[in-house]
Amino acid sequence: MEVPSGGAAIRLPSALAGHARDVLAGRVPPAVPRDAATVMLLRSEPLAEPLAGPPPPAAGRPPAASRPPAAGQPAGPEPGIEVYMLRRKSSMAFAPGAFVFPGGSVDARDADEDVAWAGPDVATWGRVFDAPDHLARALVCAAVRETFEESGVLLAGPSAETVVADTSGDDWEADRNALLDRSVSLAELLARRHLVLRADLLRPWSRWITPVAEKRRFDARFFAAALPPGQRTRDVGGEAAQVAWVRPADAIAAGRNKEIVLWPPTAVTLAELASCGTVAAALAVPRQVRPLLPEITLTEGTPWLTVPGEQEYPL
Repeated sequence: MEVPSGGAAIRLPSALAGHARDVLAGRVPPAVPRDAATVMLLRSEPLAEPLAGPPPPAAGRPPAASRPPAAGQPAGPEPGIEVYMLRRKSSMAFAPGAFVFPGGSVDARDADEDVAWAGPDVATWGRVFDAPDHLARALVCAAVRETFEESGVLLAGPSAETVVADTSGDDWEADRNALLDRSVSLAELLARRHLVLRADLLRPWSRWITPVAEKRRFDARFFAAALPPGQRTRDVGGEAAQVAWVRPADAIAAGRNKEIVLWPPTAVTLAELASCGTVAAALAVPRQVRPLLPEITLTEGTPWLTVPGEQEYPL
């Protein structure tokens, strides 16, 4: 069968094919994408926790074999890069069962102008993401909020030069749950704790728009950030059935072997991270952010998805 030319072509699963045909034929309008933020939380570790099998006994804590050598022992090669990922519950309406990075939709209160802020101003972020100031502020705040909600890591500190050293206490868990149930906003939480949002700890990475074949669509801006010293991720449940720190190359290999589910934006981003090699390199590499919208085409009546971008599709 002839397949579309150009970028990597993926045959749409039957669950999406019918809606894709309806949208392409004009029988139903495509859903309007919702603004969203996604964060690749990175750390330097030579070994990763497994993707398959039961969750690690202490989520976010490196296995013994991955810890630095003792004093006096020769150092090995420069540590590789690991990224924090979650496997979405199979009951979720969007991307059920897929391995993803922390992230979610922008909340209206993420645009609160009263949020304490350190780092590049909203106008700078607006130029990066081609967004007005209020949306740029909301995207950065959503990135920080979603990271805290889904990993327990907070990119904020008592000052513009410091970051919270520990968020593992019961009081922090109560704050995280308050964000989840929307009884408190990020700006209110930071103000009560006298903290400053550290926008300088985030790096813009990419922008992916869900294809028209999906009934739920997002305009997701991707960020990268290093795990702050002293903080630890933890399995906070919620939308995640499993969490793990993984090497990007290992996640891609698992995706190729059908051991895990990776959606195209995640797979491409993992390949980009793998090419960086280290956390420092990933955060230093200049990124040109432009909208990436996978195209849906019909070939002999079969819907195909063409993956955009300069990175070769890794799956």
